[in-house]
Amino acid sequence: MVTLASAVVVSMIIARPFTSASPARAASASTAPLTIEQLIDIRHPSNPMWSPDGRHVVFVWDRAGVSKVYVADAPAAAQTAPAPRELPAAGSQLIGAFWGSDGALMVPKNGDLWRVPIDGGAASAVWTTPAIESNIVPAPDGARVAFIRSAAASAATPAAGNGRGRGGAAGGELIVRSLADGRETVVLQGEARPIGALSWSPDGQTLVFNDVHPPIRHEQTPEYSGTKIIYTITENVPGETSAVPAAGGAATPLGMLGGFGGRRWLDARHFVVDRTSADFKRRTTSLVDVGGGAPKTLHEEVKEKFWSITGDANAGAQPSPDGKWIAFLSDRDGWDHLYIQRIASQRSASLSGERSDPIQITKGRFEAWRPTWSPDSTKIAFDANEPDHYGTRHLYVAAIGSDPSHATITPITIGRGTNIAPQWSPDGTRLVYQHTDPHNSADLWVVDVASKKTARLTDSMPASMSREDFVEPQQVKYAGPDGQQVPAWLFVPKNLDRSKKHPAVVWIHGDGVNQNYDGWHVQRNYAVYYSFHQYLLQKGYVVIAPDYRGSIGYGRDWREGVYMDVGGKDAKDAWMAANFLKTLNYVDIDRVGVWGLSYGGFFTLIAVTDQPKLFRAGVDVAGVADYAMYYEDPYHGGWTASRIGTPEQNPQVYANASPLSHVDRLERPLLVLHGTSDVNVPYLHSVRLIDELLKKGKGDLVSFMTYPGEFHYFTREHVLRDAWHRVDDFFAAHLQSGGALTH
Repeated sequence: MVTLASAVVVSMIIARPFTSASPARAASASTAPLTIEQLIDIRHPSNPMWSPDGRHVVFVWDRAGVSKVYVADAPAAAQTAPAPRELPAAGSQLIGAFWGSDGALMVPKNGDLWRVPIDGGAASAVWTTPAIESNIVPAPDGARVAFIRSAAASAATPAAGNGRGRGGAAGGELIVRSLADGRETVVLQGEARPIGALSWSPDGQTLVFNDVHPPIRHEQTPEYSGTKIIYTITENVPGETSAVPAAGGAATPLGMLGGFGGRRWLDARHFVVDRTSADFKRRTTSLVDVGGGAPKTLHEEVKEKFWSITGDANAGAQPSPDGKWIAFLSDRDGWDHLYIQRIASQRSASLSGERSDPIQITKGRFEAWRPTWSPDSTKIAFDANEPDHYGTRHLYVAAIGSDPSHATITPITIGRGTNIAPQWSPDGTRLVYQHTDPHNSADLWVVDVASKKTARLTDSMPASMSREDFVEPQQVKYAGPDGQQVPAWLFVPKNLDRSKKHPAVVWIHGDGVNQNYDGWHVQRNYAVYYSFHQYLLQKGYVVIAPDYRGSIGYGRDWREGVYMDVGGKDAKDAWMAANFLKTLNYVDIDRVGVWGLSYGGFFTLIAVTDQPKLFRAGVDVAGVADYAMYYEDPYHGGWTASRIGTPEQNPQVYANASPLSHVDRLERPLLVLHGTSDVNVPYLHSVRLIDELLKKGKGDLVSFMTYPGEFHYFTREHVLRDAWHRVDDFFAAHLQSGGALTH
C-alpha cells in the first residue's frame, strides 16, 4: 500500500503547476459587481466522451436547465484548445450515445438512431421506423446493435429470426440489428414485461437484460391539503436479470441482481455485480455466470451501522480490461481507499471464482474515489482529497504492473482546486477530468499523464464576470455540541471595513452525505448556490458553510456520526456555526441568517425552532419537514431506516428529526421555496409545514413560494431568477443595515 503523502514528495518536482485561469482569457477588465443574470449564464459541463482516435471530447454543456452537446478538440498538452463547437443534431444528452465504426457519434433520438459527424458534416438517420426503439446498445464488434422495440409496434411486427417468447401479454421485443444492411433478428418476442438495461458479453454472443416491473403508484390526499390535489409516491419494483443468446433462443434467469449499473464483464461468460442489502448493513460483490447457477461471492463487507460511501465515489467493483483483477473502494480502515483483488490466474470460459484477498493500494487520512482502469490494465487513475485539507482533490495514477502489492502512486495534478472523475484516452496517455477552484466553476481539462502538462477544453463562465473579485474560502474549525471540531469554510468580502459590524449568512449544504469544496462545488446542483454566495459576498455579507457530521470527505466515522441521531448533534454542528461567527468582531451576531437546501433545509427548520432567537431570518429550500413522512415514502424508506431505524423502533429519534413537532417556537421570518415535481423531498413536506405553521399562528412570519413543475434542484432560468431575487430581497429586508464596504 502507498500513502499519497509519500508519492507527492517524489513527484512534485516534475509536476507542472496547475493553471487556475484560462490561458486563452485574461482576467476580466470589468469591475462591476456580480448580477443574478450573470449567475444564470454560468454553464456546467458533464458526461465527457473521448473520440476513438483520442483527438476530440464530446460532452454536454448545461445552462439553466437547457443542455446541448458540444465537441472540443483535445490538443497536445499545454496547447490552447479552440472553443468547443455545438453539435445541434446530437440533441441535448449523451445518454446511450456511442461511437460508430467510422468515428461518427451515434445518438438515439426520438426512438431512432442517428449518425452525427463531429466534423460538422450533415447528420443522418441510421434508421427511422414508426415504432419506438430504446436502450440501443452496440455490440463489441461495432457491426450490430441490440435494442427494445415498443410493445405497440411489436404486435404488428412478424418475427424475423429464431427468437422465442416467454409467454404473457406483449411488453416489447428484444432485437439485434445489423448496421450494415439493417437486417434484424428478433431475440425475444412478446415479453410479458418491458425489458431494460441491455448489455453485450465481450464476445458478442450473449445479451444480459433486466425485466422491468412497472412502478407502483401511491396516491395521497391528506386532510390538511384537501381532496382536490392528489400527491403521488412512486415505489420502484426490482426486476429479474436474465441472459439470452444474441442469435435468439431461450433466456436463462440469473436472479434478482438489482440495478444494472453495478455490473462489469470479466470475460465472455462472467460479470461482477454489487449489491447492498435493504438495511444497508451488507455490501456484496458477486461473480455471475450467464449460464445460470448461484452467484459466487468475491468479497463482502458487513457494517455495524450502515454502508455510507456515497454513490458519487464509484465504489463498486471494476474488472480490469484483461479480466485478471477487480478494483473497488472500501472504508474498512476508516477511510475510503482503493483495493485490488485477483480473480483468476488467466482468462477462462469456466471461471470458478478463483480469488485472493484484496490488496490495499492507498492508505492514509484521505478519501480515494472514482477509480478507472487504463486500457492496458496496468494503471488506475483516481481522485483523492488531501489530509487536513479535505475540500481539495487531485488526480493520481496507481501503477499496478503485474503485482499490486508493489504499486506506486504518482500525483498528476497539484495546486489549489478540485479535480475529479478522470477518464483515460483510448491510447492510455491522457486523462480528461473536471476542475474547479475559487476563481473557476466546473470546466473540462485534459492532462498528459507522463508530462503532467494540461490543456483546458471549456470555459464556462460569462466573459463579463470579474474573476479577480471572487472571494476565496478559508478553512476554519469550531467546537460542536460534544466538543468535536466541525470543519467549515469561511468567506469574508474583499475590502470589508472590519471596524464595523456586518451581516452574515450560514449556508447548510444538502444531501447529508455531501461536502463543501475549496472553491466552486463540483456538482452543478450546488455550484449554483456557491455562485449565489459570491453574489452575497459582493453585497457585504460574511458567509460560512459548515461540513457537519454526516458530511463526506472526512472519513467513515464523521460520515456515520448521524447514526441514530439524525437531527441531533449533526444539526447542532450546523447551527453552531453561529457560535464561530460570534468570535469575529466584524460580524453583527444580531444580523445572521441561515439557509439550506434539502437536508440543509431540514437543518434550517431545526435551527430556527430549536434556537428561535439565534438567527434573524431563515430560508428553507425543499427541506424535510418530518422524517416520519420521509420514512413512509417507499423511495426513501430504506435509506431512512438504515440511519435511524423505524418510527416504531425509535420514536424519540424521530421526534428529534421532526421540525413539525415544534414549529410553534418560530419567532423570526421564514421563507420557504419548493418545486411541485420534487421527488427527493416531496412537495407535500412544505404543504404540511405551512399548514402546521398557520395552525400555530405563525402565518405572519412565513412566506411560501411554489415553483410549478420544478424538481428538487432548481434548474430552469425563470425559477433561478425568481428564487435568487427572492432570497436576495428577503435577506436584504431582514439582515442588511449599514456595514458598507470600503473601496
